[in-house]
Amino acid sequence: MIKVIQPGLQTTVQDDGRIGYYEVGMPPSGAMDKYSFTAANVLVGNEENAAALEITYMGPVLEFQQGAVIALTGGEIPPKVNGEPVPMWETLAVQAGDQLSFDFVKQGARVYLAVAGGIDVPLIMGSRSTYTLCGIGGLEGRPLQAGDELKIGSDVKQRVKIGTRIQEDLIPVFSKSNEIRVVVGLCSYRLTEESKERFFSLDWTVTAEANRVGYRFKGERLSFVEREQPFGAGSNPSNVVDLGYPIGSIQVPDGVEPIALLNDAVTGGGYATICTIISADLNKMAQVKTNEKVRFVAVDIEAALQARKEYANKLAQIKQQLQLL
Repeated sequence: MIKVIQPGLQTTVQDDGRIGYYEVGMPPSGAMDKYSFTAANVLVGNEENAAALEITYMGPVLEFQQGAVIALTGGEIPPKVNGEPVPMWETLAVQAGDQLSFDFVKQGARVYLAVAGGIDVPLIMGSRSTYTLCGIGGLEGRPLQAGDELKIGSDVKQRVKIGTRIQEDLIPVFSKSNEIRVVVGLCSYRLTEESKERFFSLDWTVTAEANRVGYRFKGERLSFVEREQPFGAGSNPSNVVDLGYPIGSIQVPDGVEPIALLNDAVTGGGYATICTIISADLNKMAQVKTNEKVRFVAVDIEAALQARKEYANKLAQIKQQLQLL
């Protein structure tokens, strides 16, 4: 068992996501930074999809009721065991009675805590991920609370030697200014040419509304091409007839404060989506915090596929290094 002494700002159980239900309005949820999440599981010898804890901005205080093998990856929210600093991106051992806590966030936004055997919570629609808006998955469908107890599973793929560390060139570096690559569409035609150019030339600032549902940005107002709204669309120029929202799609309600829709967002609606963050950069987006800067960079499908291939190659290098291929 792991006992929650303090829950942190928002700590939830997540795996790779609830895949296959988007068409019925169920978003995938799951780890927002899949690279860090997967690396943490590999470091403790789990299957890649084992449930772990996603820790946001401010870490919890957790007491281990039994010895365990753990790994911490993701943003730099410095961890401590019994008050002593411990490294991230490395296989660690904790003993019964040890307390894990965290210092103030330095870089990035989210840390992943994997435990050998995984976090044992019920499968809901094929996933253990927490979707708080519907109250399903994870531990009772909600973030952790003080007094909660998490059961550690027993399904370990392979034992990993304590002290095993991911090589430095495979550990991401987080910044307060970020370039996020996007593919233009589905409804970019609704923006004026001038506004399209402005969208890609501005450094957008992440607002306080930045969570698992989506990130809102402030910069300047964008303008839409004038037209008579089609039947079924709302009256605002940013409205279109309802369509599906890919994960990472960016909408601009009323032309102000673009919103990047993320893992827990609604799956469709009536706002124009002007571009979509490529899958490889969703991991980077997950590690951006309030008041940090984002500049969007347009790429084509070929570049997006190449980035996805490079992402897969990095994960393969991690597994090869740890002799888990």
